[in-house]
Amino acid sequence: MSHLFSLDDTTSSRLAVDMNDQGYAVLEKALAPDVLQELRTYVDEQAARHNNQYFAYHGHGPLAGSRLAATAMSAEFRQHLARLHQQGHGRTAPSEQIFPVLRCVQGHSGLKESNAFHFDATLLTMLVPIFIPDTGKDRGDLVLFPNLRRVRGSVLVNAVEKAFYQNPLCRRLMGWCIERGWLKPQLLRMVPGNVYFFWGYRSLHANQPCNPAHRRATALFHYGDPHAGSLTTRLILKLNQHRARRAVARSKTEAS
Repeated sequence: MSHLFSLDDTTSSRLAVDMNDQGYAVLEKALAPDVLQELRTYVDEQAARHNNQYFAYHGHGPLAGSRLAATAMSAEFRQHLARLHQQGHGRTAPSEQIFPVLRCVQGHSGLKESNAFHFDATLLTMLVPIFIPDTGKDRGDLVLFPNLRRVRGSVLVNAVEKAFYQNPLCRRLMGWCIERGWLKPQLLRMVPGNVYFFWGYRSLHANQPCNPAHRRATALFHYGDPHAGSLTTRLILKLNQHRARRAVARSKTEAS
């Protein structure tokens, strides 16, 4: 099996209910130990290329040859996500494309990538923790305001909302309010081997700070772009990819 795991209809239905009712769903012990170890070996190799500083790979190209890329290209896995999208959202996804991402938060450069609250471009987000620090605090846990908005009929409204919530000032203000207990998001303490699902388009989310001495690596699979094919969506994707390249370049400079 080239992809990560299989998902039967009954389990998929349970995940869809959990995402709608509590804002997220967990598939415990989804990854076989050898699969998790393969992913960790791959991350170790890539981290060494980046001087053990922050890096992110967006899309199939940078991940070519990995199990993550094979998963995103798997027809069977695409069927799993299509069924989950249908069960939870009540309609077929406008696009069947799966967009994979690998994020590795480590070193002091990784601190700058924390509390970067955002809405995803796709409705369904699947998160696979690969490395999560085994510490009491600063684990880079997922912070989630689940199902905060509906799917927008207008791509322009979506873009305006993203621009408002995802600007640096708003992000700093939200982090400040969370620290003081004025905002109370859900906090997911992720466990490697488990897989997590949530409506990324509808849920404002970010990762908490991660201790620079430890590594937090996660794979994400994005599915079901409600505005598939729009110019705005393509521009946002290019902007995200450009931002990821700049962050990697900055981390290399700081490490040298």
